[in-house]
Amino acid sequence: MYFAALLARTEDGWEASDTELDDVETLSDLADLAREASPEDDTVLLLIEQEDAWFGVVRVDGEEDPRIYVSDAAAAARSSYGEILLTAELLGRELGDNEPDLDALDLDGTEDGEDEDDDAEDGGSAEAVPHGPVGDAEILDDLGVGEKELKSLSADALTEIAESLGASEVLETVR
Repeated sequence: MYFAALLARTEDGWEASDTELDDVETLSDLADLAREASPEDDTVLLLIEQEDAWFGVVRVDGEEDPRIYVSDAAAAARSSYGEILLTAELLGRELGDNEPDLDALDLDGTEDGEDEDDDAEDGGSAEAVPHGPVGDAEILDDLGVGEKELKSLSADALTEIAESLGASEVLETVR
């Protein structure tokens, strides 16, 4: 079960709106969705969570590139919405880096078409995405949620973030 909401900072405080991510396929789509929520180029936060597995924050300030924080990259990678947030840049990969690093290949004699154990293949893909937080942990510093606090959030993270921002009541109206 997913929950996603937009929080737009206005002159009068925070405004929340429930948002559907069904038509969102890229980070650019997410950024556009956020920008539509604030015609004044104010700060907009997209808060997304998948039950107790992971949460993400996307921050859009006007026309600047979105800033992203994901609480658990490995959990998010198993989610269609999480995959949108886990860009190559966020994971520390260079764009177009599709070729394997020849120095890192394990040439153990199975490369001639012999199948290795299926578990080894699964383990290799799981290692490609780190367990734990990735992204800009200082994404909410200027809004009162420091890096240490953000990294320590767990089960009800979005509510705790909204509380720190003074937006818990507006977030609860869309929950």
